[in-house]
Amino acid sequence: MFATIRLTRWGMRWGRAERRMAISLNKLSARAVATARKSGRLSDGGGLYLQISPSGAKSWLFIFKKDGRQREMGLGGLNSLPLASARQQAAEAREILARGGDPLAEKRAQRTTVPTFGKAADALIQAHEGSWRNEKHRAQWKMTLREYAVALRPLPVNKITTEDVLAALKPIWLTKPETASRVRGRIEAVLTAATVRGHRSGPNPAQWRNHLDHLLPKRPKLSRGHHAAMAYAEVPAFLELVREMKGSSARALEFTVLTAARSGETMGATWPEIDLERKVWTVPAGRMKAGREHRVPLSTPAVRILEEMALLRTTGGFVFPGQLRGKGLSVMALEMVLRRLKVENATVHGFRSSFRDWAGEETSVPREVAEQALAHAVGSKVEQAYRRGDALEKRRKLMDAWATYLTPATSGNVVAVPARQARHG
Repeated sequence: MFATIRLTRWGMRWGRAERRMAISLNKLSARAVATARKSGRLSDGGGLYLQISPSGAKSWLFIFKKDGRQREMGLGGLNSLPLASARQQAAEAREILARGGDPLAEKRAQRTTVPTFGKAADALIQAHEGSWRNEKHRAQWKMTLREYAVALRPLPVNKITTEDVLAALKPIWLTKPETASRVRGRIEAVLTAATVRGHRSGPNPAQWRNHLDHLLPKRPKLSRGHHAAMAYAEVPAFLELVREMKGSSARALEFTVLTAARSGETMGATWPEIDLERKVWTVPAGRMKAGREHRVPLSTPAVRILEEMALLRTTGGFVFPGQLRGKGLSVMALEMVLRRLKVENATVHGFRSSFRDWAGEETSVPREVAEQALAHAVGSKVEQAYRRGDALEKRRKLMDAWATYLTPATSGNVVAVPARQARHG
């Protein structure tokens, strides 16, 4: 009886302590955190403090006692650690204390075993870049994960939450939908690799299906991601401006438009791929998106550009050399030409669409010839298996006609592709 009374009283005291703890937690509101200006420390309860420096910088601090000594543990700045996340980290620290552990010691140990997102991203790129076909693809992975996921890079991979991922994606989700989609996929890949390595567990916070698709606008509500293209009727005048510019980048852009090539194929072009006598540029399979060798018939204007670049031929072997000796053009070189000419609502890749629209509207060439000019797969897999030729000479007539359309006064080509009959409105 006596023991039962003592146990009941102990339970009542423990319940009161729990209620006091609950009351003392979560003292700060999101508004108070955002508007606080006076330097010092504001308590959120349970050992969590918002620390404001004289300069106005805000960070989170967890203060606790261990072995009779008061200790302080920094959790991170307010910019990278919102109030909810700081409270979660403080709760985890209190759990460590409750079981007799040292939050600070465990945090230090964790830093040595669990990589940050930045280190995990760099490791993933290093592991896979050997299988990627071109430097542009590698550069895009590095740039997107450094520029658009910058807030994630210092965070341990096992601490990244859905809110962290949303904070990285929301600023670009509506303005740069295609880039945002790729960033999301790359963040997901980094965190998946971290899970496989045992550095994190649980659902992937960057997963789209049944997760972020409920928190962000779905793809059909956004731009479908097509590259902005210039109307083909405007391309001849545009190329006149490009021809007035000097430098390897301008020549590379003009060559790209004339050949309807991808920018990466042009920037990576080397002299052994060029046969000026036969007027053919052979892009090896390793540099093609589809992984198949692609022969490009060269029109007279395209050959003239190559002859001009041959005068600048360097030891590096690139047809269009960059500023660094032995190196090709940078990833953004061709886009910078557009920017210098103040071209809006058009991309380098979009000139392939301009060419395809022209071929479909202004010529009577078969669809498969126009698609082959873009190195697109034509027909079913069975048809592709039996098709041995690449319609090079048919495509040569098409590319000569394209060059004539783009440079009517100087091309020196004969238009051998039948034009469509003029349409009457």
